Amino acid sequence: MVTKEQVDHIAHLCKLKFAEEEKERIIHEFNVTLKELEAFNQIDLENVAPTLGVNKHVQRLREDIVGPSLDRDEVLENTVEKQYGYFKLLKIVE
Repeated sequence: MVTKEQVDHIAHLCKLKFAEEEKERIIHEFNVTLKELEAFNQIDLENVAPTLGVNKHVQRLREDIVGPSLDRDEVLENTVEKQYGYFKLLKIVE
């Protein structure tokens, strides 16, 4: 059962604000979903072998090959802003 405090906590972590009506709707929808998912707890898996992967194909990865690097100045000449020999980006996270 999802509580108002849990919704408030998650909203705070995500820096979201909800009106009280929205919170009630979110709580209701979460609880309906959780109730529907409870049906999975009733499935008998006693004789079902656990699976680590759904297919038997082996991933074929290419070999890492060391090659010549690009010249830093050549790469940075196409950027809008650079600083200390690196790309300068806008601040995304506070």
